[in-house]
Amino acid sequence: MKEVKLMGEKIEVISTVTVDHTKDLYKIVDALNRSLKRDDLMFGLALDKEDQSKAVFTIYRT
Repeated sequence: MKEVKLMGEKIEVISTVTVDHTKDLYKIVDALNRSLKRDDLMFGLALDKEDQSKAVFTIYRT
């Protein structure tokens, strides 16, 4: 597994997937973050640097 640092804290990247970007996709990520943070999981979403019509969804363990 890959580890990254966020605000000085190491977090583990569990999975990354590229999906089609939609305007409401962030709502799913927000709901997951609110629901599962107590389980030490965090979710991220970013536009793909090479293709702005795609989004990169990442699951982290904190």
